[in-house]
Amino acid sequence: MKPGPAYQVLRQRLRDEIAAGAYPDGVRLPTESELVAEHKLSRQTVRRAFQDLVAEGVVYRVPGRGTYANRGYRPAGRSAATRGYLRQLGSIEDLMSLSEDTSMEVLQGLSRRVDVTAAGRLRLERDVVYTVVFRRLHDGVPFVVTTVHLPEVIARLVFDSPELAGGAVGTNTVIGVLEPHLDQPIAEAAQSITVAPADELAAGALGCQLGHPLLRVDRLYSDTTGTPVELSVSHFLPEQYTYRVTLRRSS
Repeated sequence: MKPGPAYQVLRQRLRDEIAAGAYPDGVRLPTESELVAEHKLSRQTVRRAFQDLVAEGVVYRVPGRGTYANRGYRPAGRSAATRGYLRQLGSIEDLMSLSEDTSMEVLQGLSRRVDVTAAGRLRLERDVVYTVVFRRLHDGVPFVVTTVHLPEVIARLVFDSPELAGGAVGTNTVIGVLEPHLDQPIAEAAQSITVAPADELAAGALGCQLGHPLLRVDRLYSDTTGTPVELSVSHFLPEQYTYRVTLRRSS
Protein backbone atom coordinates (compact mmCIF):
# COMPACT_ATOMS: atom_id res chain seq x y z
CA MET A 1 0.00 0.00 0.00
CA LYS A 2 1.31 3.43 -0.94
CA PRO A 3 2.11 5.53 2.15
CA GLY A 4 0.09 8.69 2.73
CA PRO A 5 1.37 12.27 2.80
CA ALA A 6 4.66 12.77 4.66
CA TYR A 7 3.03 14.61 7.57
CA GLN A 8 0.63 11.70 8.13
CA VAL A 9 3.49 9.19 8.09
CA LEU A 10 5.42 11.25 10.67
CA ARG A 11 2.29 11.81 12.76
CA GLN A 12 1.62 8.06 12.94
CA ARG A 13 5.25 7.32 13.74
CA LEU A 14 5.25 9.77 16.65
CA ARG A 15 1.88 8.47 17.82
CA ASP A 16 3.20 4.90 17.80
CA GLU A 17 6.36 5.89 19.67
CA ILE A 18 4.31 7.68 22.32
CA ALA A 19 1.99 4.67 22.70
CA ALA A 20 5.05 2.42 23.08
CA GLY A 21 6.34 4.57 25.96
CA ALA A 22 9.28 6.15 24.14
CA TYR A 23 8.46 9.49 25.77
CA PRO A 24 7.66 9.08 29.48
CA ASP A 25 6.23 11.91 31.57
CA GLY A 26 8.55 14.91 31.65
CA VAL A 27 10.58 13.82 28.60
CA ARG A 28 10.44 16.30 25.74
CA LEU A 29 9.72 15.13 22.19
CA PRO A 30 12.23 16.12 19.49
CA THR A 31 11.91 19.71 18.32
CA GLU A 32 10.73 20.66 14.84
CA SER A 33 14.33 21.35 13.83
CA GLU A 34 15.49 17.98 15.15
CA LEU A 35 12.76 16.13 13.25
CA VAL A 36 13.47 18.10 10.07
CA ALA A 37 17.13 17.06 10.25
CA GLU A 38 16.43 13.44 11.25
CA HIS A 39 13.76 12.66 8.65
CA LYS A 40 14.84 15.06 5.87
CA LEU A 41 11.40 16.70 5.86
CA SER A 42 10.30 20.29 5.43
CA ARG A 43 9.50 22.34 8.53
CA GLN A 44 5.92 22.76 7.28
CA THR A 45 5.50 18.96 7.12
CA VAL A 46 6.78 18.51 10.67
CA ARG A 47 4.66 21.39 11.95
CA ARG A 48 1.52 19.92 10.39
CA ALA A 49 2.19 16.56 12.07
CA PHE A 50 2.63 18.30 15.46
CA GLN A 51 -0.53 20.36 14.94
CA ASP A 52 -2.59 17.24 14.37
CA LEU A 53 -1.14 15.54 17.46
CA VAL A 54 -1.87 18.62 19.59
CA ALA A 55 -5.42 18.82 18.24
CA GLU A 56 -5.97 15.13 19.06
CA GLY A 57 -4.63 15.62 22.59
CA VAL A 58 -1.78 13.15 22.05
CA VAL A 59 0.79 15.84 22.91
CA TYR A 60 0.77 19.26 24.55
CA ARG A 61 3.02 22.26 24.19
CA VAL A 62 4.74 24.26 26.94
CA PRO A 63 5.71 27.68 25.53
CA GLY A 64 9.45 28.19 25.66
CA ARG A 65 10.13 24.57 26.65
CA GLY A 66 8.87 22.18 24.00
CA THR A 67 6.32 19.47 23.19
CA TYR A 68 5.47 16.63 25.58
CA ALA A 69 3.43 13.42 25.42
CA ASN A 70 0.03 13.51 27.09
CA ARG A 71 0.21 10.23 28.98
CA GLY A 72 -3.45 10.48 30.01
CA TYR A 73 -4.63 10.61 26.40
CA ARG A 74 -7.32 8.16 25.36
CA PRO A 75 -8.35 8.10 21.68
CA ALA A 76 -11.90 9.24 20.99
CA GLY A 77 -14.29 7.63 18.54
CA ARG A 78 -13.54 8.38 14.91
CA SER A 79 -16.78 10.26 14.27
CA ALA A 80 -16.07 12.69 17.09
CA ALA A 81 -12.45 13.18 16.09
CA THR A 82 -13.16 13.94 12.46
CA ARG A 83 -16.24 16.15 12.70
CA GLY A 84 -15.58 19.71 11.58
CA TYR A 85 -12.49 21.67 12.55
CA LEU A 86 -10.80 20.87 15.86
CA ARG A 87 -8.29 23.21 17.50
CA GLN A 88 -6.32 23.07 20.74
CA LEU A 89 -5.18 26.56 21.69
CA GLY A 90 -2.79 27.37 24.50
CA SER A 91 -0.60 30.21 23.29
CA ILE A 92 -0.38 33.24 21.00
CA GLU A 93 1.72 31.08 18.68
CA ASP A 94 -1.15 28.59 18.41
CA LEU A 95 -3.50 31.40 17.38
CA MET A 96 -1.05 32.64 14.76
CA SER A 97 -0.64 29.12 13.37
CA LEU A 98 -4.28 29.14 12.22
CA SER A 99 -2.83 30.42 8.94
CA GLU A 100 -1.22 27.03 8.32
CA ASP A 101 -4.36 24.95 7.84
CA THR A 102 -7.18 27.46 7.30
CA SER A 103 -7.82 30.34 4.93
CA MET A 104 -9.12 33.85 5.59
CA GLU A 105 -11.68 35.53 3.32
CA VAL A 106 -12.17 39.27 3.94
CA LEU A 107 -15.86 40.21 3.78
CA GLN A 108 -15.47 43.89 4.72
CA GLY A 109 -12.10 45.54 4.27
CA LEU A 110 -10.36 47.61 6.93
CA SER A 111 -12.31 50.86 7.33
CA ARG A 112 -12.99 53.62 9.82
CA ARG A 113 -16.11 53.58 11.97
CA VAL A 114 -17.50 54.89 15.23
CA ASP A 115 -18.04 52.13 17.78
CA VAL A 116 -18.41 53.21 21.39
CA THR A 117 -18.25 49.69 22.83
CA ALA A 118 -15.17 48.58 20.90
CA ALA A 119 -13.35 51.84 21.60
CA GLY A 120 -14.08 51.49 25.31
CA ARG A 121 -12.73 47.93 25.42
CA LEU A 122 -9.60 49.10 23.60
CA ARG A 123 -9.26 51.90 26.21
CA LEU A 124 -9.31 54.63 23.58
CA GLU A 125 -9.99 58.29 24.31
CA ARG A 126 -12.12 58.66 21.16
CA ASP A 127 -14.90 56.43 19.85
CA VAL A 128 -13.21 55.85 16.48
CA VAL A 129 -11.89 52.39 15.56
CA TYR A 130 -10.83 50.68 12.34
CA THR A 131 -12.65 47.45 11.60
CA VAL A 132 -12.20 44.46 9.30
CA VAL A 133 -14.64 41.55 8.98
CA PHE A 134 -13.62 38.15 7.65
CA ARG A 135 -14.57 34.51 7.77
CA ARG A 136 -12.22 31.58 8.13
CA LEU A 137 -12.54 28.31 6.22
CA HIS A 138 -11.12 24.82 6.66
CA ASP A 139 -11.11 22.57 3.58
CA GLY A 140 -13.37 25.15 1.91
CA VAL A 141 -16.00 25.05 4.68
CA PRO A 142 -16.63 28.29 6.65
CA PHE A 143 -16.63 27.77 10.42
CA VAL A 144 -16.20 31.25 11.93
CA VAL A 145 -16.88 34.89 11.11
CA THR A 146 -14.76 37.46 12.95
CA THR A 147 -14.94 41.22 13.42
CA VAL A 148 -11.62 42.80 14.36
CA HIS A 149 -11.35 46.32 15.78
CA LEU A 150 -8.05 48.20 15.80
CA PRO A 151 -7.01 51.51 17.37
CA GLU A 152 -6.36 54.16 14.74
CA VAL A 153 -2.64 54.31 15.56
CA ILE A 154 -2.36 50.55 14.90
CA ALA A 155 -4.64 50.51 11.85
CA ARG A 156 -2.55 53.13 10.07
CA LEU A 157 0.40 50.73 10.13
CA VAL A 158 -1.50 48.18 8.02
CA PHE A 159 -4.18 50.27 6.31
CA ASP A 160 -2.75 49.58 2.84
CA SER A 161 -2.09 45.87 3.47
CA PRO A 162 -3.66 43.86 0.61
CA GLU A 163 -4.37 41.03 3.09
CA LEU A 164 -6.96 43.23 4.85
CA ALA A 165 -8.68 44.60 1.74
CA GLY A 166 -12.24 43.62 0.90
CA GLY A 167 -12.42 40.39 -1.10
CA ALA A 168 -8.89 39.30 -0.18
CA VAL A 169 -8.37 35.57 0.32
CA GLY A 170 -5.22 34.14 1.83
CA THR A 171 -3.56 32.12 4.56
CA ASN A 172 -3.18 34.95 7.05
CA THR A 173 -4.13 35.97 10.55
CA VAL A 174 -4.71 39.58 11.51
CA ILE A 175 -2.20 39.37 14.36
CA GLY A 176 0.27 37.85 11.91
CA VAL A 177 -0.21 40.83 9.59
CA LEU A 178 0.03 43.29 12.49
CA GLU A 179 2.99 42.08 14.51
CA PRO A 180 5.85 42.88 12.07
CA HIS A 181 4.76 46.53 12.24
CA LEU A 182 4.48 46.81 16.04
CA ASP A 183 7.13 48.35 18.28
CA GLN A 184 6.31 45.73 20.92
CA PRO A 185 5.19 42.13 20.20
CA ILE A 186 1.79 40.82 21.18
CA ALA A 187 2.16 39.20 24.59
CA GLU A 188 -1.28 38.05 25.67
CA ALA A 189 -4.92 37.65 24.70
CA ALA A 190 -7.63 38.04 27.34
CA GLN A 191 -10.44 35.74 26.23
CA SER A 192 -14.11 35.33 27.07
CA ILE A 193 -16.48 32.69 25.70
CA THR A 194 -20.27 32.78 25.57
CA VAL A 195 -23.17 31.90 23.28
CA ALA A 196 -24.87 34.31 20.85
CA PRO A 197 -27.57 33.98 18.17
CA ALA A 198 -26.57 34.40 14.52
CA ASP A 199 -27.30 37.86 13.14
CA GLU A 200 -27.64 38.59 9.42
CA LEU A 201 -23.88 38.93 8.92
CA ALA A 202 -23.05 35.66 10.67
CA ALA A 203 -25.92 33.75 9.08
CA GLY A 204 -24.89 34.84 5.61
CA ALA A 205 -21.20 34.13 6.17
CA LEU A 206 -21.68 30.74 7.79
CA GLY A 207 -24.72 29.51 5.89
CA CYS A 208 -26.94 29.06 8.94
CA GLN A 209 -30.37 30.34 9.98
CA LEU A 210 -30.94 33.67 11.71
CA GLY A 211 -30.86 33.11 15.45
CA HIS A 212 -28.88 29.87 15.19
CA PRO A 213 -26.81 29.38 18.39
CA LEU A 214 -23.15 30.25 17.83
CA LEU A 215 -20.09 30.09 20.05
CA ARG A 216 -18.91 33.68 20.64
CA VAL A 217 -15.24 34.16 21.52
CA ASP A 218 -13.93 37.64 22.35
CA ARG A 219 -10.16 38.23 22.51
CA LEU A 220 -8.44 41.45 23.56
CA TYR A 221 -4.81 41.32 22.43
CA SER A 222 -2.20 43.39 24.27
CA ASP A 223 1.50 44.00 23.70
CA THR A 224 4.31 43.58 26.22
CA THR A 225 3.52 46.99 27.76
CA GLY A 226 -0.09 45.96 28.41
CA THR A 227 -1.44 48.28 25.70
CA PRO A 228 -4.43 46.84 23.78
CA VAL A 229 -3.68 46.49 20.07
CA GLU A 230 -6.65 44.46 18.78
CA LEU A 231 -10.15 43.39 19.80
CA SER A 232 -11.56 40.41 17.91
CA VAL A 233 -15.12 39.13 18.22
CA SER A 234 -15.62 35.72 16.61
CA HIS A 235 -18.76 33.69 16.07
CA PHE A 236 -18.12 29.97 15.52
CA LEU A 237 -20.54 27.47 13.98
CA PRO A 238 -20.69 24.62 16.54
CA GLU A 239 -21.40 22.00 13.88
CA GLN A 240 -18.08 22.80 12.19
CA TYR A 241 -15.81 23.65 15.10
CA THR A 242 -14.47 22.01 18.26
CA TYR A 243 -12.53 24.07 20.79
CA ARG A 244 -10.24 22.15 23.13
CA VAL A 245 -8.31 23.52 26.11
CA THR A 246 -6.06 21.50 28.41
CA LEU A 247 -6.04 22.68 32.03
CA ARG A 248 -3.03 21.78 34.15
CA ARG A 249 -2.32 22.09 37.84
CA SER A 250 0.20 24.83 38.60
CA SER A 251 3.40 23.71 40.29
